[in-house]
Amino acid sequence: MSQAGGAEETFEHRDVVINTQDKVSDVYTQLEKLGEGKFGKVYRLREKASGKIRAGKYFRTRTGKERAAARAEVELMNLLQHPRLVQCLAAFQGPTELVMVMEYVAGGELFERIVDDDFEHTEPSSAQYVRQILEGLQFMHGRAIVHLDLKPENIVCVSPDSRCVKIIDFGLARKLAPDTPVKVLHGTPEFMAPEVVAFEPVSFSTDMWSVGVICYILLSGESPFQGDTDMETLSNVTAARWDFEEETFSEISPQAKDFISQLLQKDPRHRLPSAGALLHPWLQHPQPSSPKALSKDRIRQFLTRRKWQKTGKALLALNRLTLLSQSLERKASEAQDEEGQGCSPEEEQPSRALPTRGPGSSELLTEQEEEDGRSTAAPGETEQ
Repeated sequence: MSQAGGAEETFEHRDVVINTQDKVSDVYTQLEKLGEGKFGKVYRLREKASGKIRAGKYFRTRTGKERAAARAEVELMNLLQHPRLVQCLAAFQGPTELVMVMEYVAGGELFERIVDDDFEHTEPSSAQYVRQILEGLQFMHGRAIVHLDLKPENIVCVSPDSRCVKIIDFGLARKLAPDTPVKVLHGTPEFMAPEVVAFEPVSFSTDMWSVGVICYILLSGESPFQGDTDMETLSNVTAARWDFEEETFSEISPQAKDFISQLLQKDPRHRLPSAGALLHPWLQHPQPSSPKALSKDRIRQFLTRRKWQKTGKALLALNRLTLLSQSLERKASEAQDEEGQGCSPEEEQPSRALPTRGPGSSELLTEQEEEDGRSTAAPGETEQ
């Protein structure tokens, strides 16, 4: 286990059994809301007995499907007890919601921390972060679990003064079985692997592609597959078109570039596995202790673009919902006009005749809601 930025943080973990006897409010005081997503909401909590700060992930469980999904995430978290992975510490099942009590990770997103003036950003420090990410992935993959949503927002620092990081947000993670192919239709375009875009079976190598993209951005501030539109980005990913731009990689070591090259392979079979990546010379033989600082300006530009992308998607979704609402209002008005022309008492039931919500309305915000939910699934993060 690597010791990043000083002594390793205390690792607290528990085998969680869902508590159906007590209310979460009996044990924890609910504080401010940290964020929300399509699953529900996240609040900061204070444990009444100890005063410790936690985060509560509140799942809606009004239907059997919602209840099963929430319980499945608790079961999966019980398999992920490792210092590099955010921990579930308790769970409470109520009549209409399940609350996962999570470790509170207070350090914020790694990339946000890197751009602070007092935060070191060099190639060796980047290698330390990548090593920690791989340690978490090696543990996950050893338990046949694939994350499927690795991106900078889901790599967070343990505390404001720590260089230890954790992987967060396992809402899209899946446990793989040897004879059961898994295909997915979700992800963030610039971090998606070619097999995801092609709707082909995913594997542990799918996560390794995402590590390659994160590492590329970490060292250069540039995103290797980013296009002007999502479709262009996905096209770049599908073609596996990328290179090391001379301007941004001129001072990056050959070992680092070889490391990235062995991850950004279109064929999943040719990518380094997590164990093999940890043995790569770039991580085994650190660079000199006083290397040149890497540019933070491009990282800042990357973060700014990501925030604008989220804002743009939210505005687009809002516009779509507005148009949908107007369409429903027109349908309601037309239906009322028809009823006004005369009908039998049995037919005077406009509430049955009209949809309570538009077709597909639940999907319209899916992409943005997933972004919001992922940012808040890191218990220590504030809403972005």
